[in-house]
Amino acid sequence: MSEIVTDPTAIKAAVREHYGNAIQAASGCCGPTCCGPTSTEIALYGAETITALPTDVVTASFGCGNSLALAKLQPDEVVLDLGSGGGLEVLLAARQVGPGGFVYGLDMTDAMLETARRNAQKLGATNVSFLKGDIEAIPLPDHSVDVIISNCVINLAPDKSQVLSDAFRTLRPGGRLAVSDIVFDGDLSDLPIAEAELRTALSWAGCFAGALSMSQYRALLAAAGFTDIDLTVTQRYGAEDLRAQALAAEGLLPIETLHALDGKITSCAITARRPA
Repeated sequence: MSEIVTDPTAIKAAVREHYGNAIQAASGCCGPTCCGPTSTEIALYGAETITALPTDVVTASFGCGNSLALAKLQPDEVVLDLGSGGGLEVLLAARQVGPGGFVYGLDMTDAMLETARRNAQKLGATNVSFLKGDIEAIPLPDHSVDVIISNCVINLAPDKSQVLSDAFRTLRPGGRLAVSDIVFDGDLSDLPIAEAELRTALSWAGCFAGALSMSQYRALLAAAGFTDIDLTVTQRYGAEDLRAQALAAEGLLPIETLHALDGKITSCAITARRPA
């Protein structure tokens, strides 16, 4: 079994390398006119939304939900996307908030930022800005945004408490958080193997290894100061998804552990609010 990775610097380096390679592959798959959106993007955002974009815009998504639908953005709002990747949700959000609104995308991966900025230029989007930085240290002032969105990214951060605390700091009073993320449904203490061994066998870059439980997520949101907290399961992952993750991470999971975890790892729609 592979050696457990707990060093934050090593985790971030692995995540950066994984997603940098992934977006470069998506950007250069077969040229600008023949690489259409995949079934993932169409399933998340709808065929009408995706196919309306110019054919040379890279629509590759690495998300697990639709945080835009969850956020219910309004005209003139200021939005921040944590882990904005190739910029798809930033650009869709920019259309929703209109010319009176503004959308920031924050990412730590150069290849993602390059793709996002090219996409924005192709669309002629003037109410967006892509920032390089760490979601544990958001490079924006206090009380500067109305809405924070994120799609399957917070689970990748080593210090999720710091992410949520900094998100709270950045939101204006009354502002809201709308996040899609991978979350464990239930306690991991009753599994056939120790939690540390489980996380060793899974992949940080694949989103499962760093996932919080639902109770942990609620506790961290409340500790950061959020209220009106809600977590709703939108998808459950089965034993085969876990087996594939373990193999990708060069780990092994006993068959009884796979059965015990069947359906326990989920995609969750998570909402919360900073008190007015």
